[in-house]
Amino acid sequence: MTDTISHDIVIVGSGLAGLRAAISAASVSSKLDIAVISKVQVMRSHSVSAEGGTAAVLFEEEGDNQESHIYDTVKGSDFLADQDVAERLVREIPYEIYQLDQWGMPWSRREDGRVAQRKFGGYSFPRATFAQDKVGFYEMQTLYDNCLKYDNIRFYNEWFCTSILSEGNSFAGLTAIEIKSGNFVKFKSPAGIICTGGAGRIYSFSTYAYSSTPDGLDMAYRAGLALKDMEFVQFHPTGIMPSGILITEGARGEGGYLINNKGERFMQKYAPSKLELAPRDVVSRSMIKEIQEGKGFKHESGADCLKLDLRHLGADKINERLAGIREIGIKFSGVDIINEPIEVRPVCHYMMGGIHADVNGATEMNGLWTAGEAACNSAHGANRLGANSTAECLVWGKITGNLAAHHALDHRSALSISEQQVIEEEKRIYDGIFRGKGQVNPYEVRKQLTDTMDEKAYVFRNEQSLSEALKKVSELEDSTWKHVDDSAKEYNTNFINVMELDSMLRVAKVVLIGALNRRESRGSHARTDYPTRDDVNFLKHTLAYNTNDGPKMAWHPVIFTRYAPVERKY
Repeated sequence: MTDTISHDIVIVGSGLAGLRAAISAASVSSKLDIAVISKVQVMRSHSVSAEGGTAAVLFEEEGDNQESHIYDTVKGSDFLADQDVAERLVREIPYEIYQLDQWGMPWSRREDGRVAQRKFGGYSFPRATFAQDKVGFYEMQTLYDNCLKYDNIRFYNEWFCTSILSEGNSFAGLTAIEIKSGNFVKFKSPAGIICTGGAGRIYSFSTYAYSSTPDGLDMAYRAGLALKDMEFVQFHPTGIMPSGILITEGARGEGGYLINNKGERFMQKYAPSKLELAPRDVVSRSMIKEIQEGKGFKHESGADCLKLDLRHLGADKINERLAGIREIGIKFSGVDIINEPIEVRPVCHYMMGGIHADVNGATEMNGLWTAGEAACNSAHGANRLGANSTAECLVWGKITGNLAAHHALDHRSALSISEQQVIEEEKRIYDGIFRGKGQVNPYEVRKQLTDTMDEKAYVFRNEQSLSEALKKVSELEDSTWKHVDDSAKEYNTNFINVMELDSMLRVAKVVLIGALNRRESRGSHARTDYPTRDDVNFLKHTLAYNTNDGPKMAWHPVIFTRYAPVERKY
């Protein structure tokens, strides 16, 4: 008999969204018993890697206003954002900035003592509220410290969730493996929130932590929930060579230049009004075009790249505002940005797509919400503006935590869990994966998968490359790779890695089929064979549902409240 652990609310994922949700839920009632389940130690969550800022309108008296932030977000999304969601993000995030400030967040300050903000791509005003270039780390530390004040929040560090349990169309709990012991356990709960982040590790050249695999997305997908807009993958313009570690957009916000091998600030040609601070999709495409025209540099690894020049900012400003970036450059590229430009290339950084959710973060399953990058409530449409992601995590962490808490109070007696579901999941992961047989090395399969995505589903795509990628991913999925060489029960990371790969293959297929079906160019999804935006046929969201024959695709309307689509120029 599988052991059962019961809680009023289970939150999967301990990044910004998960921690904010836990605090929000705990503050509703001290009687609620809240679990935060994470496959890593809390402060190892990928949110600590966020560097540049959190977007908010703080100083309307200085010319900025919320309507401008809403419009910048909608325009940045290439008009695929649900406008009610964009509005909610903008209206609620200032309160979160000040709430963090009260909880001890060390925001960088202006000379007058007020919270400082820097320029970021696609915005009409400086809106990226920052703490040097380590905003995610400081936000995480602030939230985690605050969580520890609540006796009713319990952390399950290093637990790997494998499936969602339901009764009818209502959430009933989860199955999970305690990595330390190897024990398979069921969590029983009337309310759940998935905050497991994105799927960026399906690419090799990626800013994501190695733990950022799409387990949470796949768990929802296998439970019958739709994944939405997964074809929209954000490529951040400045990943350092060769590791892909992020150089924050704050580096350009502070005044950095992108230069080609002729020493030109080439963004003057592509986005004359915004230059390096155009939205990320625009800058990434411009960089690839420069490389294709022979104006790039050759990195020692053989890859083409361009350079980010920060020398003119001076040592004092770099050490005050970009100290972490300077350290990363020295450690991982051997370049001191005070003295020389650093080599960069567009890198997989964020998924606009995720688990289909509404303006409240509610999924298609009663009692289950989702927040942060794992969610697709359509705040970002086809392209996210920088610094709106940490904002989204905070806003919908608070919203979903509050809603889950009230739901749990109204449904204190959790639904009975179908033992059949638990048995089927145990069979899937133990008979299908742990005791599976095969000669193919799963780590080689993972490398082939991620390299294929890098090569065939990058900044520019077309029918041929996407079809070739889909064929390759299907072949990898069908090969007899599902086996685990390590038979140990405790800390079997080999087993965890192969389960992650299982999710990666399924979700990669959703990304590719969504990209094949969207025969237009919109935001981050740029097709050379369909180079223009097609509002007549594709001004709608993509939904993917899991079937035995692979993803079944459907469409979902975009919500318009105030702005009609226009041509996007910067």
